[in-house]
Amino acid sequence: MSINRNKLKNKKALVNETQSSVANAEPNLEVEFCGKKFKNPIIAASGTFGFGREYNQFYDVSMLGGISTKGLTLEPREGNVGCRIAETASGMLNCVGLQNPGGKRFIEEELPFLDSLDTIILANVAGNTEEDYVALASMLAKTSVDMLELNISCPNVKEGGIAFGVNPCSVESIVKKVKAVSGDKPLVVKLSPNVASIRDNALAAEQGGADAISLINTLTGMAIDYKTRRPILGNITGGLSGPAIKPVALRQVYEAKRAVKIPIIGMGGIMTASDVMEFMIAGASLVQVGSANIYNPMAIKNIILELTILLKECNIVDVADLVSTLRA
Repeated sequence: MSINRNKLKNKKALVNETQSSVANAEPNLEVEFCGKKFKNPIIAASGTFGFGREYNQFYDVSMLGGISTKGLTLEPREGNVGCRIAETASGMLNCVGLQNPGGKRFIEEELPFLDSLDTIILANVAGNTEEDYVALASMLAKTSVDMLELNISCPNVKEGGIAFGVNPCSVESIVKKVKAVSGDKPLVVKLSPNVASIRDNALAAEQGGADAISLINTLTGMAIDYKTRRPILGNITGGLSGPAIKPVALRQVYEAKRAVKIPIIGMGGIMTASDVMEFMIAGASLVQVGSANIYNPMAIKNIILELTILLKECNIVDVADLVSTLRA
């Protein structure tokens, strides 16, 4: 059988040219999530970015995929007294106590600035009673924020201070009530890792009507001064974040993704673009970056730039192609 060597050469040249163009093309970073278009999959995590004003002095925060606001409560909160942050090995503890201006002042004083940005805004909703959550969510549903993120790691004062997100029944209950007043705002439920089964709580959020879930919130920890034999944090315990919790976060994102059909925002110890890719491979469609902002105010900008480089190195043309691609 005769072989047309010129045809083979031409075909090989075409393949090489195609591969070269793919390698040189700028990857698509846009992600469709709950009907919203994120320009990239990176969101500034709640509690580490304030309302974006301070970081906007370092770079244009409109380059972010989104911003999750400081945790909001119905009424203003001063937060906890005493030491509120402690450095740990590969991470940090905080017990800030949801210091925030309250829903009304947020809408009047902070939201206009956020509206001026070209990025998706998630309003992080917190509270101590179901009534607080519902009232604040109802108020925010009438504003220009793009999505609501329900922080259910808060203590339920009517149930002895046990967090809303501890058991599936309370998760489903609070999600149903908030979903009923959230209007056309997609509802993202932020799950605590301090639970018996992340799968059960993820399912409970989905059954309650959540449009998406985000995880993980901080792990509970503490720090002690051996010289004084006293806790370092004024609140004794606090939330552990940073690189130390990344393995736990990856595992819980992977487990939650296998349990629910709704999309996931992953977080927990993300410091680099390779961390972002790992979370997306585990099942997250978007990610949030938290503690890295405190270590380096340019962290998210650097991660976005680095992500483009890594995707090109891996010949990935669309970042969404990474989602749930873990090879067993």
